[in-house]
Amino acid sequence: MRALIHVHHLLGTGHAVRAAALGRALVAAGVEVVLVAGNRLPPTLDTSGLTVAELPPAHAADASFRTLLQESGAPIDDGWRQERRHQLLALLTEVAPDIILTETFPFGRRMLAFELEPMLQAARDRASRPLIAASVRDILVRKEDAAKEQAMAETARRLFDLVLVHADPRLVRLSDSFPFEAEIADLVCYTGFVHEPSGLLPPAGDGEDEVVVSCGGGPVGAELLRAALAARPLSKLAGGACWRLLVGRTHDAATLAALAALAAQAGDGVVVEPARPDFPGLLKRARLSVSQAGYNTVLDILAARVPAVLVPFAEGSETEQRQRAASLASRGVAEVVDPEALTPESLAAACDRCLTRPPAGLEADLAGATRSAAILIDAAQRRGRDEP
Repeated sequence: MRALIHVHHLLGTGHAVRAAALGRALVAAGVEVVLVAGNRLPPTLDTSGLTVAELPPAHAADASFRTLLQESGAPIDDGWRQERRHQLLALLTEVAPDIILTETFPFGRRMLAFELEPMLQAARDRASRPLIAASVRDILVRKEDAAKEQAMAETARRLFDLVLVHADPRLVRLSDSFPFEAEIADLVCYTGFVHEPSGLLPPAGDGEDEVVVSCGGGPVGAELLRAALAARPLSKLAGGACWRLLVGRTHDAATLAALAALAAQAGDGVVVEPARPDFPGLLKRARLSVSQAGYNTVLDILAARVPAVLVPFAEGSETEQRQRAASLASRGVAEVVDPEALTPESLAAACDRCLTRPPAGLEADLAGATRSAAILIDAAQRRGRDEP
């Protein structure tokens, strides 16, 4: 059995991390997987067992996600779109998959419809039609225009067999952020959250009783790191701890150097370094986590059961991280600082509030990768048996 997974992360790297985890779970179940990447994959991403096919890359110009830029920095154009569409259709023919999985589309990434809709329609027209499924995280970004959300449901109904929602329905449901779930209810399968325990152990001492400050894998979050540097001496309960600031690998060298210079001025007890693959291990040893509220980071926090302060990414029209952070705060799992009210003082106060109250654990289903693979394989096998 063969699977083709299409993923295109635009700013952060969470989409690619989740898609690769799903691919590895399928490989572990005996499926050959081609991961089709629409942007350069992060160098730390585990793609073991996967065949990676890279399309001409593009990334978002900014947090509005309205403009896509080629690797050269030029906006994408019709020639670029035609080449991407041609390559993706060629991959469909070459791979001849039994399973096709699109990450986010059609519930986002609508700017990629020029390549995905022709590919999915061509797949549906094949004599031996593959199972076609969409992969979405727990919370979607809301649209101001309800007609756009209605169109998402219509596209799912027209082109897809399944919609895998990577969430624990006891905690969050698709309808919490997508008002047309009822129209595709028969397609929806909840898988649990996609979280793979990391086997990487940090060197002895790293993370021990520290405040670990992170900003995900994208080029955002520098303001949070700067606020954390200034918040440390203001915190009554964490000021004496070592604060370890992890700078996203897509930040430029100047950002890292500037933060390192500020840390040097702060004296002992502050470490500034690039993001690390043993981040989950650091959290398990930490006194406190300070971060944004991205899907993968929050799951690492829940798995580590570490007290957490969340400063959700909310630039442009982003609503997803605010909703996730608010949900965790309502369950007593985290303190939240509104990004528009982020100051060293507000961050230090949130850290102290978090460390004052008893720790609150949250039971969540984290087996989403393995369960997703089982759902896809079973559905593809049933489709094969039902074909004339």
